[in-house]
Amino acid sequence: MIAIESLYDAAARSGLLQEAIWIPDLGPVKAAWVEFRAPDASILDGIGMSTDYAMRFPASHLVGIKQGDTVEISGTTYRVREVRAVGDGSEHRATLSKL
Repeated sequence: MIAIESLYDAAARSGLLQEAIWIPDLGPVKAAWVEFRAPDASILDGIGMSTDYAMRFPASHLVGIKQGDTVEISGTTYRVREVRAVGDGSEHRATLSKL
């Protein structure tokens, strides 16, 4: 079985991921390659647009990231709203709010 980290490493080498800089409350700044999404979605029956920012990453790459932490992706700063395990827990998904 292929480890999730190997899949993310291959995707990063192929240019499919973006680098996220995590600035934890305590400890050193950490960086990881993440799948970043900023999809537009229609709300209020087409009257408005909503953008839901999110990133996915191997759980082992940003150990300890939590709600309220700050990440920078492509020069834009986001606050972590929620972190959830995906599938068997080897991958996490964090929803983000643009600051």
